[in-house]
Parts: sequence; C-alpha cells; structure tokens
Amino acid sequence: MAEKIIELKNIKKTYDNGFTAVTDFNLYVNKGEFITFLGPSGCGKTTTLRMIAGFELPTEGEILLNGKDIANLPPYERPINTVFQRYALFPHMNIYENIAFGLRQKKLPEETIRRKVKRVLELVDLEGFERRSVATLSGGQQQRIAIARAVVNEPQILLLDEPLGALDLKMRKEMQLELKSMHDRLGITFIYVTHDQEEALTMSDTIVVMSEGRIQQIGRPEDIYNEPKNAFVADFIGDSNIFNGIMIGKLKARFAGGEWSCVDDIPEGTHITAVVRPEDVLLTNPEDGTIQGTVTSVIFKGIHYEITVEIGKSEMVIQSVHSAKVGEKVGMRVNSDNIHIMVAEDNTNYFTVDINSKFRLEFNGNVLDTSVTKILKGSKRLEDGTLVDANGDAIDPARTKIIASIQPQDMDMTDHIEDGLVDGYIKNLIYKGDHYSYVVHTEHGQDFVVDDEDLWNMDDHVGLIMPVEKMEFKVRR
Repeated sequence: MAEKIIELKNIKKTYDNGFTAVTDFNLYVNKGEFITFLGPSGCGKTTTLRMIAGFELPTEGEILLNGKDIANLPPYERPINTVFQRYALFPHMNIYENIAFGLRQKKLPEETIRRKVKRVLELVDLEGFERRSVATLSGGQQQRIAIARAVVNEPQILLLDEPLGALDLKMRKEMQLELKSMHDRLGITFIYVTHDQEEALTMSDTIVVMSEGRIQQIGRPEDIYNEPKNAFVADFIGDSNIFNGIMIGKLKARFAGGEWSCVDDIPEGTHITAVVRPEDVLLTNPEDGTIQGTVTSVIFKGIHYEITVEIGKSEMVIQSVHSAKVGEKVGMRVNSDNIHIMVAEDNTNYFTVDINSKFRLEFNGNVLDTSVTKILKGSKRLEDGTLVDANGDAIDPARTKIIASIQPQDMDMTDHIEDGLVDGYIKNLIYKGDHYSYVVHTEHGQDFVVDDEDLWNMDDHVGLIMPVEKMEFKVRR
C-alpha cells in the first residue's frame, strides 16, 4: 500500500493586499511519487510549491510531512530541496564546490563530501566535470548540476519549479526523459511545477490541474487527458473541440448540429458539454458523416494536417494524416467511446446590489434602471419617503440584500470601459465551437463568465454591459 509522505489540508494563501492565490487546496502525495502541478500563469501552483518549501506560510490549513505539521517550520529545517527555473549556481565556484556547498554547511567530513559528490555526478551523467567552471556548461548541463546540488543532501522531497523553462525545445524534450529516468533511479518524491502540458503528461505519475488558486482535477495523465472533469481541463490539456449540447435519449447526445451515440449515461434533457479530441474525428464523404461541413483551413503540422471545418455557426478541428482542400464539403464521424460528455456547469453570474438613499438599486456606483418596489412585490413608498413591504412593515435598506443574477450569454464585452456596468481583465478563455467562454476578473475580486462570438485576448481590459432587463433579482432580509 502506498505511503503518504506529505499532505496539504484546507490550505489557503491570502496576501496583505487581499489577493487570494490559493484556496480550498487539499492533496496528499505518496512516497516516491512524481506529481506535477499544472496550470496557466497565476493559477497558484508556484505559491503552493513555495508553501511546501517553507518560503511562504499558509494563511490557513495544515502541511503535514510524515504526519507532522510543518506549516510554520523554516525552510532549512525541512528535508526538502528546491530546484528553480534559474538554477542559482555560484559562478565563482567550480562544479564540485557548487554541489558540495550544502554538505559543507552541514560540516560533513571531506571524505564523505567527496564520495557523495562523486555519486551524484555519476547520477546526472557528468562524472569528470568536477573542476569545470559553471560558465562552460550548456543550459542542460547547468540544470543537471542544479539537480545534483539539490539531491546530494538526500532530501525526502525534491521540488522543481519550472526547471526546464530556460531550455530550448529540443533540450527540454531530452531533459524530460532524463528527469523521469533520474526520478526512477533516485526513488525520492518529486513535486514538479509547469504550465507545459507535454512535460506533465510525459513525466508525471499524477497531475494536479489548477486554475485560479483551486484544484480542478487530480489524476493519472491518461485519465486527465481522456476523462477531463470540466471544460477548463479539457481545453487546457491537449487540443479539444468543446461544444454545448443536450442529452436526447439514453446514450444519445445532440451537439454541433448532429445526433451522436456516446458512452456516458446521463439523463435525457440534461444540458451537457461535449469534448471531442481532434485526432478522434474521422473525415468521410459528406453522405457518410454524422455531420457535414465545409473545410475552411488546412495547415501541415509535420506529423499530421490540422483541418478546420465549418458546421453552421460551429467549427470542428481535425488532426488527420490525410489532407483536404479548402472549400471542400466533408462529413465527420466520431466513435462513441471517443466522445466525452460532462454535465454542463452552471455559469450563472451572481452579484450583490445596493439600495441607495433614494431606494434605487446600485452596482459598482452605477444606478440600475429599476427600483426596489419593482423587486419587492407589494412594497411601496409612503409620502414621508419610507419604504414598506406588503404587510406595511418598514424596510431597512441597510438590512436588505438584493442578489442579482445574469446569464453569460446575456452580457456583452466592450473596449469602451466607461460603457460597462463594471470592468475587469480577461483571465481565461475557452472556445466552445460557436462562441468563446471568457472569465473576466474585476478589481473587486469578483469573476464574471461571459459568452461572446468575438475573439478577445488574455488580459484585455474590458467593460461588461449587463442589461437590467436580462437580470433576475432575489431579496434576502
């Protein structure tokens, strides 16, 4: 049975400026496991790694190492070493002295230091390099020395924070295999941070997909790729065609203009999100396809062609060893076990609106074109200005909360910031076949999900147009 080496329980990290980098984080890591934190920039993966290392302290929660809480233990008292993207090698020391530095801090005998340095140099395949200057090494060699310096101290856990980020593509691919092989030989626990899907899929025993400080999915690489739990994971891991749809019968779904057999037994009438990988789409003659469309783009990618097919307002991306011609009519089929169906997420946007002194509703300092009396059934204003409910009891605005909601498809984004009811920055986007689903983060710390047919860029500053007639209101008193 696998033995837990480290466990994170209910971890939360909030900085002094109020920004929450990590929240509701629960995870355990088995001894000897290669686990990867995977996600886009700003998702909280490096912050989590730094809390494990002791460079950051959690605001809430426990970090247990072999069952003992180390959340407040300083880094030098933890049996954990870290390899950073910038290797931080000492330029004035040769390779031997770089690796021996930590051992000398422990005041070990010189013969012990020599033996340990020799062993790790053999491990990273750089024996004979002891007297070389760091400046003479390639990027890949420097990375190996950084790992050697970390593992020579025999840590229980090795943390690696995007250590391959500074290498070129060819060297990264070589080092991915080298790191995995090194992990197998060392037998210690690796916790790795990256935003590169290929790195995560190539090396990991377990992948933790993160977004906006939260865990989205934990699983083996195969499970993460083939069975994503939500649209974010499906979009982030590999290439995906993602469509909104509905179940129309047992093991039958409608999406992308067609009716498809699937293997996910979800009740009829359920709104769903369907995921189809480009490599699983089969091009056919139009009459033989489940759906038909027109080829709009063909790009040669070396080992396959990437073909985009327009289907009404939707489009399907296909990876095929066979080419097609732009303008050609084609059919498309997908085997039922290659269609992944998920229950659609509820992306309704909820927000609190205020009642001002004139009993009008306000949000973000803007007065909405409606009043409290329209929201509170039976309420009315008396001649003295008091607002009373249907029973004639006075309503105190300070103790009355109005919760507004609006659907993603009922909002619009604009680059005229002043025209929006609120403004923010685009922090995530997912293409769903006929539209993009965006997450807009406002300065108040609230996220809004917006559907838009136009392509905007990450970090674009946008205003959100939110028509009052599309809002629904609930009263909490």
